Amino acid sequence: MGNTYQTLQVRVSRIEHVTPLIKRFTMEAMDGSDLPPFTGGSHVIVRMRDGERQYSNAYSLMSSPDALGSYQIGVRREEKSKGGSAFLHDKVSEGDALTITTPNNLFALDDGAHHHVLIAGGIGITPFMSQMHELRKRGASHELHYAFRADEHGAFRDELAALTQATSGGHVSFYVDSKGQKLDLAGLLGGMQAGAHVYVCGPAPLIDAVRTAAQAVGLDPSRVHWEQFAAPEQAGDAFTVMLAKSGKTVEVAAGESILKAIERDSTVPVECLCREGVCGTCETRILEGEAVHFDQYLSDKEKASQKTMMICVSRAKGGKLVLDL
Repeated sequence: MGNTYQTLQVRVSRIEHVTPLIKRFTMEAMDGSDLPPFTGGSHVIVRMRDGERQYSNAYSLMSSPDALGSYQIGVRREEKSKGGSAFLHDKVSEGDALTITTPNNLFALDDGAHHHVLIAGGIGITPFMSQMHELRKRGASHELHYAFRADEHGAFRDELAALTQATSGGHVSFYVDSKGQKLDLAGLLGGMQAGAHVYVCGPAPLIDAVRTAAQAVGLDPSRVHWEQFAAPEQAGDAFTVMLAKSGKTVEVAAGESILKAIERDSTVPVECLCREGVCGTCETRILEGEAVHFDQYLSDKEKASQKTMMICVSRAKGGKLVLDL
């Protein structure tokens, strides 16, 4: 139940402007020692305090898993920032300390795949950077398809090209929207060889399009992997949540999360680090009713079992849920 993260203090050793909207932060351990090991596709959660406000954002590690002297993350300034990306862009300088969690991986390369098809949109390129290092080390067959709005938004393009040149069995294709270059998802997924797996990270419309195209060409869902660090828009009707331990009842409004409804009423204290369905800290046992799961933390099998749910993003299937809170 839940996930207890270990945290560590790091020093920001370098900040680079990569595109007009993206900065890369290089972080090192305070004592200069190696940081904890990780695998390609891993993320950390950066915990930030700005006066009275606290933010926790998940960011993919984009550096090589073999270079543990530092971690690197790419941070896009979000137009509708909850505060975290704006804080990192505006208030963090080289030499500053940050608190991060130890790495966790919900987007790992599948060991059984004979070929890896990586599809990135915009800032969604970051987890593939560490995966490319891993694929190169494995000598694994792969291809990267990277779509972005305009030339100036093609973050890390030169590094990716260099990585690919140094990799046997891999190639990269770029698609610049302003030049009318489009990804042919139906053709790409329809032509995938047996034993190939597809991975997608980027804006929700891209992830939805890949999953829809994969379904249309009959790809087994177990061969489709996706990740997006953004809470889904809360959609769905209002419902009632009964909290069994505390004996309280909470009304969850349409467009409101269970977590927010509980916090609004100050009903019971609930720990939730990410609020995006990726950290696992708000995992809660379902005693009655069923959930519609929107998290990326639970496996498909765990979701189907309807034993627990992430109350920061998931909702009731019917009009009522009873939770072990």
